[in-house]
Amino acid sequence: MISAGQALVTQPVQIFLIVLAIILLAPMLLNRLKIPHIIGMIVAGVVIGPYGFNILDNDSSFAVFGQVGLLYLMFLAGLEIDMFHLRLNLRRGLFFGFLTLMVPLVAGVLTSVYILRLGWLTSLLLGAMYASHTLLAYPVAARMGVTKSPAVLIAVVGTIIAVVGALLVLAGTVDIAREGSFHATGLLMLMARMVLWTAAVLWLFPRLTRFFFKHYSDKVMQYVFVLAMVFLASVSAQLIGLEPVLGAFMAGLVLNRYVPAASPLMSSIEFVGNAIFIPYFLIGVGMMINLRVLADGSTLAISAVMLTVALVSKWLPAWIAQKQAGLDSSSRNLMFGLTAAHTAVALAVVSTGYRMGMFDEKVLNSTIAVILITCALAPIISSRAAARLKVSMMSGDSDDMIRHSRSNRTLIPVANPMTAGALVEMAMLMRNQRGTHSFFALHVRNDNSGQAKAVSRNSLEAAAKVAAAADTAITTLDRYDLNTATGVLNVIEERDITEVLLGMHRRATIIDSFYGAKVEQLLRATNKMIIITRCYIPVNTLTRIVVWVPDDAQYETGFSRWVRGIARLTRQLGCRVIFHAPAAVQPLIRGVLYSENLGVRCEFATAESQDDFVLLANKILDDDLLVVVGARANSVSYRAEMAELPGFLQRYFSRNNLMVIFPEQFGESTPLVSFSDPLSSDVATSASPVLQGILSRMRALSRRMNGRGGR
Repeated sequence: MISAGQALVTQPVQIFLIVLAIILLAPMLLNRLKIPHIIGMIVAGVVIGPYGFNILDNDSSFAVFGQVGLLYLMFLAGLEIDMFHLRLNLRRGLFFGFLTLMVPLVAGVLTSVYILRLGWLTSLLLGAMYASHTLLAYPVAARMGVTKSPAVLIAVVGTIIAVVGALLVLAGTVDIAREGSFHATGLLMLMARMVLWTAAVLWLFPRLTRFFFKHYSDKVMQYVFVLAMVFLASVSAQLIGLEPVLGAFMAGLVLNRYVPAASPLMSSIEFVGNAIFIPYFLIGVGMMINLRVLADGSTLAISAVMLTVALVSKWLPAWIAQKQAGLDSSSRNLMFGLTAAHTAVALAVVSTGYRMGMFDEKVLNSTIAVILITCALAPIISSRAAARLKVSMMSGDSDDMIRHSRSNRTLIPVANPMTAGALVEMAMLMRNQRGTHSFFALHVRNDNSGQAKAVSRNSLEAAAKVAAAADTAITTLDRYDLNTATGVLNVIEERDITEVLLGMHRRATIIDSFYGAKVEQLLRATNKMIIITRCYIPVNTLTRIVVWVPDDAQYETGFSRWVRGIARLTRQLGCRVIFHAPAAVQPLIRGVLYSENLGVRCEFATAESQDDFVLLANKILDDDLLVVVGARANSVSYRAEMAELPGFLQRYFSRNNLMVIFPEQFGESTPLVSFSDPLSSDVATSASPVLQGILSRMRALSRRMNGRGGR
């Protein structure tokens, strides 16, 4: 091995090529051996580093990219957290954080004093090293798809508590070493600065993000803005004496609700981090590891003691937290694997102690050995535990998969390139992620001119671009047909469409209807769920979803489908949903949310009459989304006063973000007739709204009477 001298490769292009080769080949080789690719990155860093074959030098480029990778890792941890489930597991996370801080701290102090024969102050600093850890194995949990499980959420909360506590202990210890005595004023000032910094981030960052996302829709600019916010939080945290990783994690928590998991922006963030920055960090960790420190016998003995303390003191809090939370052994092992690795903060602690003369070379080298072994064990333990946890989660969802085995197929008619992307993004946010969900973008034209074909091509390309950015497959359909309604209906039958999502009609003349003739024809001719949407602001900046539910909505066939769709949208946006519904409908909405395990923040308000709907105009804000559950003229939940609904929407909610849902129905729909035969429509569709309401009430009464007679 070459241990000194200049590295073999010093050219920037060659260095970057070697790093890319490692990032590419490590997963390919280690997947065959069923070894987590993270270990391959670290081992490759050892081999090519200054303590290996000295191919690359651990220069400033690795310092920069490695630090960025660590911040990116903590940012993703905060960004991917399910905030609803985080609130549910916050108390357990705080309990685990207290344990994973205090148990290693106390165990480290006692073993250092009575076994390693170190001083109390040095032992306290070494205990801070044991208490701190890094979420090195978090990419393993992300790849397995278990980041929303209670075990991961508890571990993430525990990490923040442990890192903050370790930094406070480090600050107090250094103060004693420098001043000769402990001054509580400095520690209290640090805590006060931390509280003020947290309050400033929570107040300022959401407002800046909402302003930027509202005024700039370019995805590249949004990505750069998000990264700028991450590093602004990290730098500001460093300026007040905290670790930058805390700032990155806080930025992830704040930006969580503005970057939906199914959005193209989230796909870009994950792609860049997992492809470049995080692997750079892992390779840089390997380049700092010196295997020769284990050659000395006394160092090996100290390393054995420190490694035992490091592993046992992290396993014990995971075991206690598992018993307290009632979790299984896979969750315990996953919590242990996520909190077992010691890297960034541990290096900061021991390097500080070494510079101040509190540690000798044996303790420093033993700490490096602990870092090496824990970094190797943590991904292996986490990978096995996450795989078992994923299997148990999938088996728990098997009943739900069976209930919804029928694939969801969403049709998105796109009329022009300006609105196509927003419609596709809305459809993806409402998609069912438990089963198969197919998307179809359709443009219907009745003109073969070059201009019509260009509009169709541009509209479908815009839809496909948004779907591709979110790593979602979409089928584009360019159709020539008699008119738009006929083309949409034909595609519904040909592709077995389950729901249609289209943009809100814009009134062209005074006598034009609110929904438009095309939508009204679709409502009469198909019984599939139709969603009509209009958003004046980006959907990820919505603060609330307010849903108006009519009486007897629970009797419609598509009742549970639209409830699930709204719940999925709410969960993706991280906002809260308020259901204004009759008292009889509210328990059934709760039942759907509970049975589907759709964790969302929901509230209920009783609304019985049309007057309550009009009063909503004073409660809906510019950043809210008003969802109105409508009813077809021949449906059970239809009422005569619903004929006035389009007028109310136009008069009172013309400036609000709006979504109108017509649920799916049983029964035969009215075929779409030719305009040349106006007498071919039936009475129910051509009668006046009052007569339609009477007929609807008669049908509903007949169904109820038949139901009672059958019982």
